[in-house]
Amino acid sequence: MKNMAENSHKPNMPTTSRVVVIVPAYNEEGTVGRVVAETRAVFPGLEILVVDDGSMDGTAAEARSAGARVVELPFNLGIGGAVQTGYRYALECGYDVAVQLDADGQHDPADLPRLVGPVAAGEADLTVGSRFLAPNGYRAPVSRRAGMLLLSLAVSFLTGHRLYDTTSGYRAAGPRVIQMFAAHYPTDYPEPESIVAVRRRGLKVVEVPVGMRSRQAGFSSITPWRSVYYIVKVLLAVFVSALRGREEPGNDWQRPRIPFDSCR
Repeated sequence: MKNMAENSHKPNMPTTSRVVVIVPAYNEEGTVGRVVAETRAVFPGLEILVVDDGSMDGTAAEARSAGARVVELPFNLGIGGAVQTGYRYALECGYDVAVQLDADGQHDPADLPRLVGPVAAGEADLTVGSRFLAPNGYRAPVSRRAGMLLLSLAVSFLTGHRLYDTTSGYRAAGPRVIQMFAAHYPTDYPEPESIVAVRRRGLKVVEVPVGMRSRQAGFSSITPWRSVYYIVKVLLAVFVSALRGREEPGNDWQRPRIPFDSCR
């Protein structure tokens, strides 16, 4: 984990937009507190929302102790449900930019301005943090890299827009995408499918380089067999989504909303 001296040279976060960081977490008590604390150390005052997806450990307590606002789901909804809850919070509370940040410590909070900047400036509706555009590049196992490449090529072909890291969960969304994701967000392994959905609405997706660190604790839920399932399921989902044709941006904000107790 980077120390404070390294973070002292961070780029500035845009101040013209209200930004919330959404951290979906399931049984991440070993890392979520450090993720929240590091993000707050790098960018004090930034709103951090941890969505505890029915964890069976101390995830919620660790997140609160580190200073995050926590929404506890009554049972496990999966990554799609947890992330959508965060977007509904962002919509209800009037945030201009919502950033997704993983709870396992692999995403570097120092990269937040790179993601937020293009959205805040109106240059993108959705920015995706690409591990493969970073100077050092991301060194994934060959089999996993092959799967990522296949998905990226499929999404690029279907959207007519070259993308290199469609499985990245480090991303920032502007108002139109927040409205869209608050109304509907894919369930399992949603990243590539959600990009296709955004492009179907005629919205702009931009990739920016970000670093990738080793998981700070625990284990990844993606086993070799799950990887195969992931690739097959997501390929089917993105092709079905693309076959629906282009959609015009709708009035998603008029759909029923989840009332949150209070907003900051």
